[in-house]
Amino acid sequence: MLAIQQPRAAQLVRETRQSLNLSQVKLAVMLGVSFHSINRWENGRTQPSPLAMRQIQELLHQMGEPGKALLAKYFQA
Repeated sequence: MLAIQQPRAAQLVRETRQSLNLSQVKLAVMLGVSFHSINRWENGRTQPSPLAMRQIQELLHQMGEPGKALLAKYFQA
C-alpha cells in the first residue's frame, strides 16, 4: 500500500464516507475509531493510521464499482 499525502487522505476519507452515505459517527463505528478521529482526518489535522487505511481500503473493495473508482484514484501507483 502506498503512503497517501495528508490532503489526499482527507479527501479519501470524505469521499469514502459520502459514497457509503454515512455520517462521520457511523463511519467511526465501522472503523472502530472515535467520531473525533474521522473529523480530524477529514479536516486534514491528522492522518489515518496504517491500520485504518487498510480498513478503508477493505471497505472500498466491498463497495463494488463505486469503490473501484476510489481505489484507483487513491491506491494505485
